[in-house]
Amino acid sequence: MIRLAFPLLPLAVMAVPLWANPIEDVVELRVLPGWRMENGHHMAGLEITLAEGWKTYWRAPGDAGIPPLFDWSGSRNIETVAFHWPVPELSWSNGMRSIVYSDRVVIPMEFDLSEASGPAQVMAAVQLGVCEDICVPVQLDFDVVLPDADRRDAHIAAALLDRPRTAAEGGVSAARCTLDPTADGIGLTAHIDMPSLGDSEEVVIEAGTPDIWVSEPETRRDGRTLIASADMVHVSGGAFGLDRSDVRVTVFGGGTAVDIQGCTAD
Repeated sequence: MIRLAFPLLPLAVMAVPLWANPIEDVVELRVLPGWRMENGHHMAGLEITLAEGWKTYWRAPGDAGIPPLFDWSGSRNIETVAFHWPVPELSWSNGMRSIVYSDRVVIPMEFDLSEASGPAQVMAAVQLGVCEDICVPVQLDFDVVLPDADRRDAHIAAALLDRPRTAAEGGVSAARCTLDPTADGIGLTAHIDMPSLGDSEEVVIEAGTPDIWVSEPETRRDGRTLIASADMVHVSGGAFGLDRSDVRVTVFGGGTAVDIQGCTAD
């Protein structure tokens, strides 16, 4: 049984064929089979190619976006999968922020393989939102056997380098969160001690579960401290608990990003 973990130089690349495209000439999906890692995991890549002017969404798409969803139920000899998301773009339309990829993106996928005998088969249904002037949900399916090979794929390797910096790499010395009840849920204020990424810093806050909606934060600076406040509401409309260690804060600016996992009580 698969547990989804949440939480892109030319070389010859062995790849499975493109699958049927429900929106012809708009989006194509291809799996780059990748290589077996020293720790026994397998690194593969999901390549998404979009027509000019079209976009698809990052794991946290913003208020105007459609999050990607994966159904791995047909897979065999796979324990978990973790995505290594490349730094996305921030886009605005009608005052709403979206977090997107355009043109082409390779999303590295790290599979933890089971110890059962037989090949590791990845069978998935991928639901994506693709947008130009309108947004359309599409489903693309794939079925591939992961090869027992050790040759690194240059496209996947380049995508791994395009990841956000870790908190340590970004100079984060502290990440604190205060929680306050609101009429509908919880108000969270994050205080992140880190160097500035420039005049146009943007923050995305994730609760660690898709059941909790998080508003676009209001962000300001107080010297070295970046302060971001957002509202959280459970999709059921009811009360909920929040584990600060599950909170994920991503800071964008200067063409890069810093990924901060967890925060402590203020």
